[in-house]
Amino acid sequence: MTVETFDDPFEALGVAKAEAANMTFRADVLLAIREQVRSWGLSQEKAAARLGVTRPRLSDLLRGQVDKFSLDALVNIATAAGLRLTIEVGGDRAA
Repeated sequence: MTVETFDDPFEALGVAKAEAANMTFRADVLLAIREQVRSWGLSQEKAAARLGVTRPRLSDLLRGQVDKFSLDALVNIATAAGLRLTIEVGGDRAA
């Protein structure tokens, strides 16, 4: 039996590396937003208003439906949530 290891779960599902990187970053940002929103202890209506999104859109976010959000949308929501995003870029010289 051969054992394969992957850098992220999306790559393990056979998603192309670029798409996997995008999905991983979106998932990380979504999780940070979700944690921030939950820390506020507000109703979904009030939290949605604070973020500038509808309550159903916030509900999608809180349920982790990353496929419903573009990276741009998540960056905008994260900024509205008071989060500061940083991107670390590195490379695999063998690639």
